[in-house]
Amino acid sequence: MGLGPYPAVSLQDARKKANKVRELVLEGIDPKVHRNAQKSASQAASAMQKTFRECAELFMQSNLYQHNNLKHRKQWGSTLETYVFPIIGELLISDITTAHVINVLNQKTTNKVTGKTGVFWRTKTETATRIRQRIEKIWAWARTAGYCSGQNPAEWKNHLDTQLPKPSKVAIVQHHDAMHYDDINSFLQQLRKETAISAKALEFLILTGTRSKSVRLAEWSEIDLSKTIWTVPADHTKTKRENHRVPLSPQAISLLKALPRIADQELIFPSPRSNTPLTDSTISKLMREMREVGKFKAPGVPHGFRSSFRDWAAEQTNYPYEVCELAIMHSVGSSVQKAYQRSDMLEKRRKLMKEWADYLDRPKLGRAGNVLKLRRKS
Repeated sequence: MGLGPYPAVSLQDARKKANKVRELVLEGIDPKVHRNAQKSASQAASAMQKTFRECAELFMQSNLYQHNNLKHRKQWGSTLETYVFPIIGELLISDITTAHVINVLNQKTTNKVTGKTGVFWRTKTETATRIRQRIEKIWAWARTAGYCSGQNPAEWKNHLDTQLPKPSKVAIVQHHDAMHYDDINSFLQQLRKETAISAKALEFLILTGTRSKSVRLAEWSEIDLSKTIWTVPADHTKTKRENHRVPLSPQAISLLKALPRIADQELIFPSPRSNTPLTDSTISKLMREMREVGKFKAPGVPHGFRSSFRDWAAEQTNYPYEVCELAIMHSVGSSVQKAYQRSDMLEKRRKLMKEWADYLDRPKLGRAGNVLKLRRKS
């Protein structure tokens, strides 16, 4: 059995090693087996030592994470690089404590919108909340993989909630700007003059009250022109739980029929340059540029048209709450109610969406507070 090469191992050290080997033999232990066992244990322990960065990268490569879309994956990577890795990225995940997580959430940062500098948890509460959730998921994955043990240091309930104020207490929810429904008619008149495919996608979004993602990923196979129904696949919805049927108004059908059909292209609104789905920023950019050149002045962003529709339905119609909520793909009722009420109220929503499209075709008549006095008949 070798004791190591000379001169790396001195004669004195070799004698000490030899004495230890003799002691093992006297105890009935095979010194070679003992040495191999120690080497194996050391290698095993080393293999289970992963830094937080390594665990995050492994988690993002796992099948569990791959279900998220490309935009989501980029957001994960960029936010971890910006806010987490500089503080705990090189620490062994088994050494990370609650104090480390709090240091991440309480780091100094500047809000680009307000210009306010302060504690991350207070100045960028929504982003900080997502960071906490991501750390929690990565650590839970690492614990199951055997890289750490014990309580999750990023857990919120009965843990971090005793150390940090609730997000709702320190952040004001900023909703998307929504155009008043009275202004959409004049906006549509300008939008319909645009020839870009993004303009057609935006008009379809307004007519259907759906989300940008559902419209951008829509395929011709989802459209049943004879039944005037658009079936949005579960993967194209926000919850990804079930397909959603959208009744199409005559105006929406006319829009679809006027679109060019490209051979071997299933997308209804493909990007003209790459024949891939339009990006969310493309539709937003169209609306922003129209405002900049003075084609309309009313506030609003593409996602805000869902709110515009919902306000109109609440203030100008008598349709039940459930019908209006289903029209914008919102889940309605408790799990018990859903178990018994399984109808998606398609026909009621069909009437609602037709009334919405008809309303959008009417010129603006004026709002309360802007009433014109009629001249008395002589």
